[in-house]
Amino acid sequence: MPRLTCPGAPLSVLSLAAGLLSAATPALAQSAAAPAGAPAGAPGAAFRPAGPPPPQGWTMSVGVGTLVGTAWQGSRDTALSVIPDLRINYRDRIFLSIPEGLGWNAINRDGWRIGPVLKPRFGRNEDNGGSPFQIVGGSNALRGMGDIGVAGELGGFVEKRLGRTGQWRGRIEVRQGFGAHEGVVGDLSLTYGGRAGRVLYSVGPRATLASRDFMQTYFGVNAAQAARTGLAVSRPDGGLVSWGLGGNLIRPLDRRRAVSLFAGIDRLGDAPAGSALIRQRGQRTSYAAGLLYSFRFGL
Repeated sequence: MPRLTCPGAPLSVLSLAAGLLSAATPALAQSAAAPAGAPAGAPGAAFRPAGPPPPQGWTMSVGVGTLVGTAWQGSRDTALSVIPDLRINYRDRIFLSIPEGLGWNAINRDGWRIGPVLKPRFGRNEDNGGSPFQIVGGSNALRGMGDIGVAGELGGFVEKRLGRTGQWRGRIEVRQGFGAHEGVVGDLSLTYGGRAGRVLYSVGPRATLASRDFMQTYFGVNAAQAARTGLAVSRPDGGLVSWGLGGNLIRPLDRRRAVSLFAGIDRLGDAPAGSALIRQRGQRTSYAAGLLYSFRFGL
């Protein structure tokens, strides 16, 4: 099931896993078993292997798993979270989940998928830096920075599948934020997927770019924050948020159930890494890994 997206996703362990989760779950819905990104954000939706045609009508997939990774995008600390995952699909047209958001494959032919998408970006807690699902670990490095609320991101995506069996998938998403941030976020990913026996796999690079408003919301330090934390005022420009690599293994148990193992690593770009928050209280590299169980049924 899993892009959590990186600062392209909520800046927490959950958001980093969202990119990864969106790659594992859809496989459960699309084939023998069928992202969102990580932070989380960040990039990469699921690999959909060749197989039986997608379900006709409405389907729901319910999953639960564990995730370990950096407490927030750029954190030095680690956290363990329990991840609930709920997905609803209508044929191969409409999809809804936390990692992938709400989207519509308005164009879906000849290897192309194009359409609108609306995604949530979870907030950031200055007390522990973690997601609402965090159960162990966390970070106090954000104290004095203040909380960041939930944001929405509305935009569109273009995806193209290449190769004899569609094993290569390139995807671009561009979204405008509203709520906690009003920046523009772009996710890019290239994924290679296949099948080894009964195990489905996918792996590939990803990157997230964003405008100045996004950078300053999640990585900047304003005058009031500087006074509370002792950090230097930092106003990072827009540019590369992060780049990295993600992958997953999916083992269908039957036509409805699957177990997914996913992992990813991302490195901050120069603009966010140059912030006093990251230089003095964080690090450039973030990671996440997890295990997920999912069950699909018709509605």
